[in-house]
Amino acid sequence: MLVDSHCHLNFEQLYSNLDHFLSEMKENSVDYALCVGTRPDNLELIVEIAKKYSNIFASVGIHPDEKILECNLTEDLLLNYTKNPKVIAIGETGLDYYNCHDADMSWQHDRFILHIEAAKKAKLPLIIHTRESIKDTLGIMKKYDAMSVGAVMHCFTENLENAKKCLDLGFYISISGIVTFKNASIVQEVAKYVPLDMLLIETDSPFLAPVPFRGKLNNPALVKYTAQYIADLKGISVKSLGEATSENFFKLFKKAFR
Repeated sequence: MLVDSHCHLNFEQLYSNLDHFLSEMKENSVDYALCVGTRPDNLELIVEIAKKYSNIFASVGIHPDEKILECNLTEDLLLNYTKNPKVIAIGETGLDYYNCHDADMSWQHDRFILHIEAAKKAKLPLIIHTRESIKDTLGIMKKYDAMSVGAVMHCFTENLENAKKCLDLGFYISISGIVTFKNASIVQEVAKYVPLDMLLIETDSPFLAPVPFRGKLNNPALVKYTAQYIADLKGISVKSLGEATSENFFKLFKKAFR
């Protein structure tokens, strides 16, 4: 069994042929997937997808580099979605200094804090995006006690030192298809180090297709290539890695059901 812990099935490249990609998931032993929110205008569709398909779950949030200041994001907006049994997490949220270069980044910090507070009220874990912002990301998570609900550091590309800081706080680390890229030695080092009981795998599809599909359309079925690559790094069977990462998914996302 495999679980794709982070994908975007609502994006048109996948949604336009969704039944096909869900069939490919089944054929490749990818039993579950978590469809993750990025904008206020895609949350409704994400929840509808999760409601329609028994093996798809939903997460609601606004991506940190979505500079939609006029969206009137509130805790209540997110909390209303969490009443649905298929909504199992808050996010993706976090900080992104790579795509945003404002002199004043308080809007990003405030939005991140709002997501953390909503997660605590809903008693749901967080899906964290961090890019060139790990120090501030972890600082805010510690200050506002994200540890009380738990989190996964999605599509992790930080170095081993920062991976250890995340693990010390009890946060899971999720590895994407980037780990299969030739120039991804930092991610490979992290994937090899992370304890099996703190590891998740993901596609972040439709982006970041693993080798041998790099540059092509990604989809949840391809998480098996990431799983195989990490299993080889760790010197274990892909079956063992799949079982462990799937169990971790259901440990972190306690609202998810099999």
